[in-house]
Amino acid sequence: MDIHRDFAQVAVVEDGLVTDWGRVDCRPQALREFAAGLRPDDQVALEATGNASAVAVLLEPHVARVVISNPVKTRAIAEAKVKTDKVDARILAQLLAADFLPGTWLPDERIRMLRRLSAHRAQLVRGRIRVKNQVQAVLHRNMLPRPPVTDLFGTRGRAWLEHQTLPADERQTVGALLRQLDFYGAELAEVERRLAAEALDDPVVRRLMTIPGVDAMTAVTVLAAIGDFHRFATADKLVSYLGLNPRVRQSGGTPAHHGRITKAGCGKARGMLVQAAFAALRSPGPLRALHQRIAARRGMQIAIVAVARKIAVIAWHLVTKEQDYAFARPSLVAFKRRKLELTAGAERRIARRGAGYDYNNKQLRRHEREIAEQAERAYALLAAQWQPTRPIGRPRLPAIPGAGP
Repeated sequence: MDIHRDFAQVAVVEDGLVTDWGRVDCRPQALREFAAGLRPDDQVALEATGNASAVAVLLEPHVARVVISNPVKTRAIAEAKVKTDKVDARILAQLLAADFLPGTWLPDERIRMLRRLSAHRAQLVRGRIRVKNQVQAVLHRNMLPRPPVTDLFGTRGRAWLEHQTLPADERQTVGALLRQLDFYGAELAEVERRLAAEALDDPVVRRLMTIPGVDAMTAVTVLAAIGDFHRFATADKLVSYLGLNPRVRQSGGTPAHHGRITKAGCGKARGMLVQAAFAALRSPGPLRALHQRIAARRGMQIAIVAVARKIAVIAWHLVTKEQDYAFARPSLVAFKRRKLELTAGAERRIARRGAGYDYNNKQLRRHEREIAEQAERAYALLAAQWQPTRPIGRPRLPAIPGAGP
């Protein structure tokens, strides 16, 4: 099925023959009637589009298998000289019949909901940043000084902004932008509340939050992008899925060339992991030692991406092995979990000390920081003294008589 917004072009392969079935209306009732005419042993291939998951959910109960083609790997359609809806549908049917169609993983309803909420949150964050930049542009083109406060859009920042001399039209523009900013803030708080309520009792989110730099929203976004961690056999496959692995070019006897990261997969999850890497550098630990070691050789930007990749690797090991991060700071983890509860709408405990209150104990925080610094030094020493070894099981090649060293 070559899917569009209003219709889907259908082609069928049966006994080696390809036939066109015409078009099917892409509305729930029409798709249910179409699915009722299919046989239980049929297999359906769909082109990956915005509504492909919704179509797959309607068809799955009526057929043996539904495959959503991977657009990156289905090059037969993208590179076709003649590209029409009928041709695309025929190619999909033939690839599926030959079992050559690379499919994508179809998440369940909860993961799809988390993906929609995460995408909505990302749009709200981008909109809020855009509005803030427009306010800064107004100040810049009117030659106003830099704000004397850290947060221009807080209470003190807005009070300072109110006393600045601006033309009448610019004053109206700033007022409209601040109202937009308040709207974005209210909508963002509501979306984050819904995400926090979903993540509150999720064991995967709680486990990911033990990693330094990973807060609740980062953990939820990563969970929404990945879904089931166990579907990846190794951590490297998860890294490749997130697009954090370098491109490799090699042919013949020439050495392999490693380029930039592929940036495949979910860009929101990759961006959140990079933000988590920046946050992880503010606290001691092996992740900061890794950044310092790579930044000394390759620069800060490459080192940040390497830390983001390492966080993805650690996340795979933690979830698949059902363990918490070994170098986690308990008071910080409790503080993050309490913040997640408050975001979800939990009652604030005024004059009562909760689980996250220990983070305010300076002596305890200093003790945990010293332990993390010790782990950082141990990792730096291990990396400095590490030497590559021959893979286990590879026999040493016999010496050739008369050959040089």
